[in-house]
Amino acid sequence: MTTQTLAPPRKTGPAYDGVPDYLVDVYDWAYVNPSQVDRLDHNLVVKTLLFCNDQRLMRAYLNEIEPGTRVWQVAHVYGDLVSRAADKVGPNGAFDLTDITPAQVAHGEAKLASKPWASVIRADAAKHTADQPYDLICSFFLLHEVPDHKKREIVDHMLAQLPQGGKAVFVDYHRPAMWQPIRWILKVVNAWLEPFANALWQHDISHYASHADRFSWDKRTYFGGVYQCVIVRHKVAA
Repeated sequence: MTTQTLAPPRKTGPAYDGVPDYLVDVYDWAYVNPSQVDRLDHNLVVKTLLFCNDQRLMRAYLNEIEPGTRVWQVAHVYGDLVSRAADKVGPNGAFDLTDITPAQVAHGEAKLASKPWASVIRADAAKHTADQPYDLICSFFLLHEVPDHKKREIVDHMLAQLPQGGKAVFVDYHRPAMWQPIRWILKVVNAWLEPFANALWQHDISHYASHADRFSWDKRTYFGGVYQCVIVRHKVAA
């Protein structure tokens, strides 16, 4: 006689409506449960999680924003990054922030409420479209938090929305150098809390693009290879 282990029932309520199962199953403690989001959405938390590399990684994204342009950030980020990105865009441009999780949308709305050129939209990063093209589309530490099939959907969709002359920015984890001691800490963290992160140790972000050869991929790494910033543009026709 075998004993069948039943999975616990999925949590319900407004905070969970429409949230993908993988987010609830893996990241309820970090991104879905509103009380947890309230506790974690602080600059000090971001600084700690990124081993004090938060400012240099944020600058890698912010430095790519031109004032007065149209920018789409595909997911909310804890701390003040979304406010700084919207400020860099300024009132002559447009800043759109999307997220699929109600708690993240609520926090984004609170941060951007005083900036009329900024909008917060509840949407899947692999499905959102706008009436006008974006000059810059950024994924800031999103890809390591989604399964491989979702990585492909998000990367392909971002690049499909990218006009000639525009750029996509990916800031995320990367395979650390063998000498980097943080490598061993992250191995434990990934095994315990981040089951989708190791894929970025094994593959470049271009691996998740169906038509990677149509784009140029400018990758910079930071902190002994722990992090990467990849700038993607359409290739210029010869």
